[in-house]
Amino acid sequence: MSKHDIGHMAQAIVAHHATTFAGFEPQPVPDAASQDAAYAAALHACSQLGFIAADARCLASAWQAQTLRTGSFDEALWPSAPQDFGLQRVPRARAFAPCPQQLGLYAVLPDAVWVGRMARAGVPTVQLRFKSTDAKAVAREIAASVAAVQGTGALLFINDHWQPAIEAGAYGVHLGQEDLDALRPDELDALRASGVRLGVSTHGYAEMVRADAVGPSYIAMGAVFPTTLKKMATAPQGVGRLGVYARLLRSYPQVAIGGIGAEQFGEVLATGVGSIAVVRALVNVADPEAQAAELMARMQG
Repeated sequence: MSKHDIGHMAQAIVAHHATTFAGFEPQPVPDAASQDAAYAAALHACSQLGFIAADARCLASAWQAQTLRTGSFDEALWPSAPQDFGLQRVPRARAFAPCPQQLGLYAVLPDAVWVGRMARAGVPTVQLRFKSTDAKAVAREIAASVAAVQGTGALLFINDHWQPAIEAGAYGVHLGQEDLDALRPDELDALRASGVRLGVSTHGYAEMVRADAVGPSYIAMGAVFPTTLKKMATAPQGVGRLGVYARLLRSYPQVAIGGIGAEQFGEVLATGVGSIAVVRALVNVADPEAQAAELMARMQG
């Protein structure tokens, strides 16, 4: 097929999906890993739609697989079949212990006192994100958080510190991509064998594929909107991208995170995600318990 034909295919993809992915700057087209026409067209189109190189390549491979599987190229059909991305078949051969499909309101909190407050307020899922290089202080805070959720029904995840989380009997741990990459194979095996639940942060298609390879209990997707809490290597993903991510990862519990306020719950939930993580929307308000009640009500529609 000629470059002219491939160009027309790429233009057709962009025309069909530009509205969904509006607001992103075009990205440089990365080197192609295949000469397949569907791959080449999708690589150019997804770069034009603002996907970074790793994600554009991932989408191009999926578009090629989709075209081979269905027998025809369809510019309107955005790839969302797990097999086209090479995701694990369900039930997964490699998988962490399961957690509820709907994790509900997910409060990310700075210390054990906050964990206890929000657990007693009825928040169903809480995460301790305690930043310290003092191992003893970390262990104390994790143990205090585990004690703080006893009798509340809240599911407690510990950010980063997976070894003391296991020792303290936490329900789960949450790792970023860098933390996941830093684990040796034997450490990952030990983490899985412990029975602890694992949540993994992702910021696009390539990271979702990498996360799926370890079979986490849930996958977090973000940042959905701009956030000042931490410097992000990737641009805010937006609700349009969140929607296509949710379709691809529909067999996983999903958590949307990043700059989400009460007024945005409706459009985020409309994507099909079963949980919304909040930080500032709880810890920066005058009455966190009342705010938690309002956000949980919004989670119910």
